[in-house]
Amino acid sequence: MNWTLEVVVVPVSDVDRAKAFYADQLGFAVDHDTKISDGVRIVQLTPPGSGCSIVISKGMNDMPPGSLKGLQLVVADLRKARAELVERGVDLTEIQLHTREGTTRPARDDDNLDNEGFVHLSDPDGNAWSIQQISARD
Repeated sequence: MNWTLEVVVVPVSDVDRAKAFYADQLGFAVDHDTKISDGVRIVQLTPPGSGCSIVISKGMNDMPPGSLKGLQLVVADLRKARAELVERGVDLTEIQLHTREGTTRPARDDDNLDNEGFVHLSDPDGNAWSIQQISARD
């Protein structure tokens, strides 16, 4: 039996601001924006190529905005992904190499980033994301 992770709730303080960040700046597709009542709204967004979506909402959870840490996206080309995000105005770190030996250092142009290359960013509320390069899976 397969068990698939389909949705992660991301706690935000302002649904419109978060929707603009995730859709316009990160490039997530808006799957739906549903107003259930005056106090309840659900927006589901999906990263390109992902089988898992995020939900930002009003009136649906009691997690403090910005309290979610450790969310991770994976891309095949971290240098290209970072350049696209910078072009869209996303504030994120330089590429860092988190080596298997447990060290972290700024990546150099000649570094192979597979599995060890990361950039880090936060949404407007402070929910923390990492983006890792994995160009092929064994």
